[in-house]
Amino acid sequence: MRTVAQLEARLAQPSDQLVEEMAALQGDLLVLGVGGKMGPSLARLAAAAIRKAGGSNRVIGVSRFSNEEAKRELEEAGVETISCDLLDDEQLQALPDVQNVIYMAGNKFGTTGREYFTWAMNTYLPGRVAAKYRNSRIVVFSSGNIYPFTPVGLGGTSEAIAPEPKGEYAESCLGRERVFEYFSHQYGTPMTMFRLNYAIDMRYGVLLELARAINEERPIQLATGHANVIWQGDANEMALRCLPICSNPPNIVNITGPETMSIRWAAEELGKRIGKTPIFQGAESETALLSNASKSHQLFGYPRVSLLQLIDWTADWVAEDNPTWNKPTHFQEREGKF
Repeated sequence: MRTVAQLEARLAQPSDQLVEEMAALQGDLLVLGVGGKMGPSLARLAAAAIRKAGGSNRVIGVSRFSNEEAKRELEEAGVETISCDLLDDEQLQALPDVQNVIYMAGNKFGTTGREYFTWAMNTYLPGRVAAKYRNSRIVVFSSGNIYPFTPVGLGGTSEAIAPEPKGEYAESCLGRERVFEYFSHQYGTPMTMFRLNYAIDMRYGVLLELARAINEERPIQLATGHANVIWQGDANEMALRCLPICSNPPNIVNITGPETMSIRWAAEELGKRIGKTPIFQGAESETALLSNASKSHQLFGYPRVSLLQLIDWTADWVAEDNPTWNKPTHFQEREGKF
Protein backbone atom coordinates (compact mmCIF):
# COMPACT_ATOMS: atom_id res chain seq x y z
CA MET A 1 0.00 0.00 0.00
CA ARG A 2 2.20 2.82 -1.29
CA THR A 3 -0.07 5.35 -3.01
CA VAL A 4 -3.36 7.12 -2.36
CA ALA A 5 -4.71 5.62 -5.59
CA GLN A 6 -3.95 2.09 -4.36
CA LEU A 7 -5.55 2.89 -1.00
CA GLU A 8 -8.73 4.31 -2.49
CA ALA A 9 -9.04 1.40 -4.94
CA ARG A 10 -8.74 -1.13 -2.11
CA LEU A 11 -11.28 0.73 0.04
CA ALA A 12 -13.79 0.65 -2.83
CA GLN A 13 -13.42 -3.10 -3.45
CA PRO A 14 -16.59 -4.93 -2.33
CA SER A 15 -16.66 -8.55 -1.24
CA ASP A 16 -18.88 -11.07 -2.99
CA GLN A 17 -21.13 -11.14 0.08
CA LEU A 18 -21.63 -7.37 -0.03
CA VAL A 19 -22.41 -7.46 -3.76
CA GLU A 20 -24.98 -10.17 -3.12
CA GLU A 21 -26.63 -8.18 -0.34
CA MET A 22 -26.62 -4.95 -2.36
CA ALA A 23 -28.30 -6.85 -5.21
CA ALA A 24 -31.18 -7.58 -2.83
CA LEU A 25 -31.34 -4.02 -1.44
CA GLN A 26 -34.67 -2.32 -2.04
CA GLY A 27 -34.58 1.44 -2.55
CA ASP A 28 -31.95 4.16 -2.56
CA LEU A 29 -29.23 4.74 0.04
CA LEU A 30 -28.65 8.06 1.81
CA VAL A 31 -25.36 8.62 3.67
CA LEU A 32 -25.75 11.48 6.15
CA GLY A 33 -22.43 13.02 7.18
CA VAL A 34 -20.60 11.61 4.17
CA GLY A 35 -17.81 14.20 4.44
CA GLY A 36 -16.09 12.68 7.49
CA LYS A 37 -13.14 10.29 7.70
CA MET A 38 -15.07 7.20 6.67
CA GLY A 39 -17.97 8.63 4.70
CA PRO A 40 -16.41 9.09 1.26
CA SER A 41 -14.96 5.57 1.15
CA LEU A 42 -18.21 4.04 2.44
CA ALA A 43 -20.25 5.81 -0.24
CA ARG A 44 -17.84 4.78 -2.99
CA LEU A 45 -17.89 1.19 -1.72
CA ALA A 46 -21.68 1.15 -1.78
CA ALA A 47 -21.78 2.56 -5.31
CA ALA A 48 -19.19 0.02 -6.50
CA ALA A 49 -21.09 -2.90 -4.94
CA ILE A 50 -24.41 -1.79 -6.45
CA ARG A 51 -22.82 -1.40 -9.90
CA LYS A 52 -21.23 -4.84 -9.66
CA ALA A 53 -24.59 -6.27 -8.61
CA GLY A 54 -26.22 -4.72 -11.67
CA GLY A 55 -28.49 -2.57 -9.52
CA SER A 56 -29.84 0.91 -10.17
CA ASN A 57 -30.17 2.09 -6.56
CA ARG A 58 -28.95 5.64 -6.05
CA VAL A 59 -26.25 6.35 -3.46
CA ILE A 60 -26.66 9.90 -2.17
CA GLY A 61 -24.04 11.56 0.04
CA VAL A 62 -25.04 14.51 2.24
CA SER A 63 -22.57 16.89 3.87
CA ARG A 64 -21.75 20.58 4.17
CA PHE A 65 -19.02 19.86 1.57
CA SER A 66 -16.59 22.59 2.54
CA ASN A 67 -14.14 20.66 0.32
CA GLU A 68 -15.33 20.90 -3.29
CA GLU A 69 -12.73 18.39 -4.45
CA ALA A 70 -14.19 15.73 -2.15
CA LYS A 71 -17.62 16.41 -3.62
CA ARG A 72 -16.31 16.11 -7.17
CA GLU A 73 -14.49 12.84 -6.41
CA LEU A 74 -17.67 11.31 -5.01
CA GLU A 75 -19.66 12.32 -8.06
CA GLU A 76 -17.01 10.84 -10.33
CA ALA A 77 -17.42 7.57 -8.42
CA GLY A 78 -21.15 7.51 -9.09
CA VAL A 79 -22.32 9.02 -5.78
CA GLU A 80 -24.89 11.79 -5.99
CA THR A 81 -24.15 14.66 -3.60
CA ILE A 82 -26.28 17.17 -1.73
CA SER A 83 -24.77 20.10 0.16
CA CYS A 84 -26.69 20.50 3.39
CA ASP A 85 -26.30 21.84 6.91
CA LEU A 86 -28.15 19.10 8.77
CA LEU A 87 -28.73 21.37 11.78
CA ASP A 88 -30.77 23.67 9.52
CA ASP A 89 -34.18 22.03 9.78
CA GLU A 90 -35.43 23.52 6.52
CA GLN A 91 -32.50 21.99 4.65
CA LEU A 92 -32.91 18.66 6.46
CA GLN A 93 -36.60 18.40 5.61
CA ALA A 94 -35.83 19.12 1.94
CA LEU A 95 -33.68 15.99 1.64
CA PRO A 96 -35.16 13.16 -0.43
CA ASP A 97 -37.09 10.35 1.22
CA VAL A 98 -35.28 7.02 0.87
CA GLN A 99 -35.62 3.49 2.20
CA ASN A 100 -32.06 3.17 3.53
CA VAL A 101 -30.06 5.59 5.69
CA ILE A 102 -26.51 5.39 7.03
CA TYR A 103 -26.22 7.99 9.79
CA MET A 104 -22.57 9.11 10.17
CA ALA A 105 -23.04 12.71 11.30
CA GLY A 106 -21.56 13.65 14.66
CA ASN A 107 -18.90 15.55 16.56
CA LYS A 108 -16.06 14.31 18.75
CA PHE A 109 -12.88 16.34 18.73
CA GLY A 110 -13.21 19.87 19.96
CA THR A 111 -15.95 18.85 22.39
CA THR A 112 -14.14 20.42 25.34
CA GLY A 113 -15.10 24.10 25.28
CA ARG A 114 -17.91 23.54 22.74
CA GLU A 115 -19.92 20.94 24.56
CA TYR A 116 -23.15 22.56 23.39
CA PHE A 117 -22.29 21.89 19.74
CA THR A 118 -21.39 18.27 20.41
CA TRP A 119 -24.71 17.70 22.17
CA ALA A 120 -26.61 19.42 19.35
CA MET A 121 -24.92 17.23 16.73
CA ASN A 122 -24.97 14.00 18.71
CA THR A 123 -28.36 14.13 20.41
CA TYR A 124 -30.62 16.89 19.05
CA LEU A 125 -29.97 16.19 15.36
CA PRO A 126 -30.63 12.42 15.69
CA GLY A 127 -34.18 13.17 16.84
CA ARG A 128 -34.82 15.37 13.81
CA VAL A 129 -33.36 12.74 11.46
CA ALA A 130 -35.22 9.86 13.11
CA ALA A 131 -38.51 11.72 12.80
CA LYS A 132 -37.98 12.52 9.12
CA TYR A 133 -36.80 9.01 8.22
CA ARG A 134 -39.28 7.13 10.41
CA ASN A 135 -40.24 4.95 7.42
CA SER A 136 -36.66 4.02 6.49
CA ARG A 137 -34.19 1.54 7.90
CA ILE A 138 -31.30 3.31 9.63
CA VAL A 139 -27.77 2.21 10.52
CA VAL A 140 -26.59 4.56 13.27
CA PHE A 141 -22.85 5.04 13.67
CA SER A 142 -22.02 4.98 17.36
CA SER A 143 -18.89 4.39 19.42
CA GLY A 144 -17.28 1.90 21.77
CA ASN A 145 -16.58 4.94 23.96
CA ILE A 146 -19.98 4.45 25.58
CA TYR A 147 -18.66 1.33 27.37
CA PRO A 148 -16.75 1.30 30.67
CA PHE A 149 -13.04 0.53 30.84
CA THR A 150 -12.62 -3.17 31.58
CA PRO A 151 -9.75 -5.47 32.62
CA VAL A 152 -7.58 -6.29 29.61
CA GLY A 153 -7.81 -10.03 30.26
CA LEU A 154 -11.60 -10.11 29.78
CA GLY A 155 -11.32 -9.59 26.03
CA GLY A 156 -13.52 -6.50 25.79
CA THR A 157 -17.13 -5.62 26.47
CA SER A 158 -19.92 -7.37 24.58
CA GLU A 159 -23.21 -5.83 23.52
CA ALA A 160 -24.73 -7.28 26.70
CA ILE A 161 -22.69 -4.95 28.92
CA ALA A 162 -24.58 -1.84 30.07
CA PRO A 163 -23.12 1.44 28.79
CA GLU A 164 -21.15 3.53 31.26
CA PRO A 165 -19.86 6.53 29.30
CA LYS A 166 -17.08 8.72 30.64
CA GLY A 167 -16.96 12.37 29.59
CA GLU A 168 -19.37 14.51 27.62
CA TYR A 169 -18.48 13.11 24.20
CA ALA A 170 -19.22 9.54 25.26
CA GLU A 171 -22.35 10.66 27.13
CA SER A 172 -23.61 12.40 24.00
CA CYS A 173 -22.94 9.25 21.96
CA LEU A 174 -25.15 7.28 24.31
CA GLY A 175 -27.66 10.11 24.02
CA ARG A 176 -27.62 9.68 20.23
CA GLU A 177 -28.42 5.99 20.60
CA ARG A 178 -31.19 6.61 23.13
CA VAL A 179 -32.87 9.26 20.98
CA PHE A 180 -32.81 7.00 17.92
CA GLU A 181 -34.03 4.15 20.10
CA TYR A 182 -36.98 6.25 21.25
CA PHE A 183 -38.08 6.91 17.69
CA SER A 184 -37.54 3.27 16.77
CA HIS A 185 -40.06 2.33 19.47
CA GLN A 186 -42.35 5.24 18.61
CA TYR A 187 -42.62 4.55 14.89
CA GLY A 188 -41.41 0.96 14.55
CA THR A 189 -38.34 2.12 12.59
CA PRO A 190 -35.84 -0.73 12.07
CA MET A 191 -32.32 0.29 13.14
CA THR A 192 -28.84 -1.01 13.90
CA MET A 193 -26.55 0.67 16.44
CA PHE A 194 -23.07 0.39 14.93
CA ARG A 195 -20.61 0.66 17.86
CA LEU A 196 -17.19 1.14 16.24
CA ASN A 197 -13.63 1.44 17.52
CA TYR A 198 -11.02 2.07 16.04
CA ALA A 199 -11.04 2.23 12.23
CA ILE A 200 -7.68 2.22 10.40
CA ASP A 201 -6.90 4.03 7.16
CA MET A 202 -3.27 4.56 6.18
CA ARG A 203 -3.86 8.31 6.54
CA TYR A 204 -5.04 8.15 10.16
CA GLY A 205 -5.52 5.71 13.00
CA VAL A 206 -3.85 4.11 16.00
CA LEU A 207 -1.15 2.36 13.96
CA LEU A 208 -0.24 5.51 12.05
CA GLU A 209 0.12 7.42 15.32
CA LEU A 210 2.47 4.74 16.65
CA ALA A 211 4.47 4.58 13.41
CA ARG A 212 4.95 8.35 13.26
CA ALA A 213 6.07 8.45 16.89
CA ILE A 214 8.63 5.72 16.18
CA ASN A 215 9.85 7.39 13.00
CA GLU A 216 10.16 10.77 14.73
CA GLU A 217 11.72 9.15 17.82
CA ARG A 218 9.02 10.43 20.15
CA PRO A 219 8.06 8.42 23.25
CA ILE A 220 4.92 6.27 23.18
CA GLN A 221 2.82 6.50 26.33
CA LEU A 222 1.78 3.07 27.60
CA ALA A 223 -0.89 3.95 30.17
CA THR A 224 -3.47 2.84 27.61
CA GLY A 225 -1.60 -0.30 26.70
CA HIS A 226 -4.20 -2.09 24.61
CA ALA A 227 -6.67 -1.19 21.86
CA ASN A 228 -8.90 -2.65 19.15
CA VAL A 229 -8.48 -1.76 15.48
CA ILE A 230 -10.16 -2.68 12.20
CA TRP A 231 -9.41 -1.86 8.57
CA GLN A 232 -11.69 0.96 7.44
CA GLY A 233 -12.72 -1.00 4.35
CA ASP A 234 -13.94 -3.86 6.54
CA ALA A 235 -15.77 -1.47 8.86
CA ASN A 236 -17.47 0.23 5.90
CA GLU A 237 -18.51 -3.12 4.47
CA MET A 238 -19.98 -4.22 7.79
CA ALA A 239 -21.92 -0.95 8.06
CA LEU A 240 -23.56 -1.58 4.70
CA ARG A 241 -24.23 -5.19 5.60
CA CYS A 242 -25.99 -3.99 8.75
CA LEU A 243 -28.87 -2.64 6.63
CA PRO A 244 -30.56 -6.07 6.24
CA ILE A 245 -30.28 -6.78 9.97
CA CYS A 246 -31.94 -3.57 11.15
CA SER A 247 -34.71 -4.36 13.60
CA ASN A 248 -37.15 -2.91 16.08
CA PRO A 249 -36.07 -2.61 18.85
CA PRO A 250 -32.68 -1.69 17.38
CA ASN A 251 -30.04 -4.32 16.80
CA ILE A 252 -26.73 -3.53 18.53
CA VAL A 253 -23.42 -4.62 16.99
CA ASN A 254 -19.85 -4.00 18.14
CA ILE A 255 -17.51 -3.46 15.20
CA THR A 256 -13.75 -3.94 15.52
CA GLY A 257 -11.01 -6.48 14.92
CA PRO A 258 -10.75 -9.79 16.78
CA GLU A 259 -7.53 -8.98 18.65
CA THR A 260 -6.93 -7.21 21.93
CA MET A 261 -3.91 -5.44 20.45
CA SER A 262 -0.96 -4.70 22.72
CA ILE A 263 0.34 -1.20 21.99
CA ARG A 264 3.85 -2.29 22.98
CA TRP A 265 3.73 -5.30 20.63
CA ALA A 266 2.30 -3.28 17.72
CA ALA A 267 4.96 -0.59 18.18
CA GLU A 268 7.74 -3.17 18.25
CA GLU A 269 6.42 -4.76 15.04
CA LEU A 270 6.24 -1.37 13.36
CA GLY A 271 9.75 -0.57 14.62
CA LYS A 272 11.15 -3.69 12.96
CA ARG A 273 9.71 -2.60 9.63
CA ILE A 274 10.64 1.07 9.97
CA GLY A 275 14.14 0.27 11.20
CA LYS A 276 13.93 2.16 14.50
CA THR A 277 13.47 1.07 18.10
CA PRO A 278 10.32 2.44 19.80
CA ILE A 279 10.74 4.58 22.90
CA PHE A 280 8.21 3.78 25.62
CA GLN A 281 7.12 5.76 28.68
CA GLY A 282 5.11 4.48 31.61
CA ALA A 283 3.52 1.09 32.08
CA GLU A 284 0.36 -0.58 30.86
CA SER A 285 -2.77 -0.07 32.94
CA GLU A 286 -4.81 -3.09 33.91
CA THR A 287 -7.88 -1.68 32.14
CA ALA A 288 -8.65 -0.29 28.70
CA LEU A 289 -11.54 0.70 26.46
CA LEU A 290 -12.04 -2.56 24.58
CA SER A 291 -14.88 -4.15 22.63
CA ASN A 292 -15.72 -7.78 22.01
CA ALA A 293 -16.87 -7.98 18.38
CA SER A 294 -17.68 -11.71 18.30
CA LYS A 295 -21.28 -11.00 17.29
CA SER A 296 -20.26 -9.03 14.19
CA HIS A 297 -17.76 -11.73 13.21
CA GLN A 298 -20.49 -14.34 13.49
CA LEU A 299 -22.74 -12.20 11.30
CA PHE A 300 -20.24 -11.01 8.71
CA GLY A 301 -17.11 -13.14 9.12
CA TYR A 302 -13.70 -11.98 10.26
CA PRO A 303 -12.22 -8.81 8.74
CA ARG A 304 -10.62 -9.44 5.35
CA VAL A 305 -7.51 -7.42 6.23
CA SER A 306 -5.47 -8.84 9.10
CA LEU A 307 -3.70 -6.88 11.82
CA LEU A 308 -0.25 -7.87 10.50
CA GLN A 309 -1.27 -6.68 7.03
CA LEU A 310 -2.30 -3.34 8.51
CA ILE A 311 1.07 -3.09 10.25
CA ASP A 312 2.89 -3.83 6.98
CA TRP A 313 0.85 -1.27 5.08
CA THR A 314 1.28 1.40 7.76
CA ALA A 315 5.06 0.95 7.86
CA ASP A 316 5.21 1.24 4.05
CA TRP A 317 3.03 4.35 4.15
CA VAL A 318 5.27 6.11 6.64
CA ALA A 319 8.44 5.03 4.82
CA GLU A 320 7.08 6.55 1.59
CA ASP A 321 6.17 9.77 3.44
CA ASN A 322 2.67 9.57 1.99
CA PRO A 323 -0.13 12.04 2.85
CA THR A 324 -1.72 11.80 6.29
CA TRP A 325 -4.67 13.51 7.93
CA ASN A 326 -4.40 15.55 11.10
CA LYS A 327 -7.16 13.52 12.75
CA PRO A 328 -5.69 11.79 15.82
CA THR A 329 -7.77 9.10 17.51
CA HIS A 330 -6.76 10.14 21.06
CA PHE A 331 -6.97 6.44 21.91
CA GLN A 332 -4.73 7.18 24.92
CA GLU A 333 -7.43 9.38 26.52
CA ARG A 334 -8.62 7.87 29.81
CA GLU A 335 -10.69 10.74 31.22
CA GLY A 336 -13.11 11.15 28.31
CA LYS A 337 -11.95 14.66 27.40
CA PHE A 338 -11.95 15.32 23.67
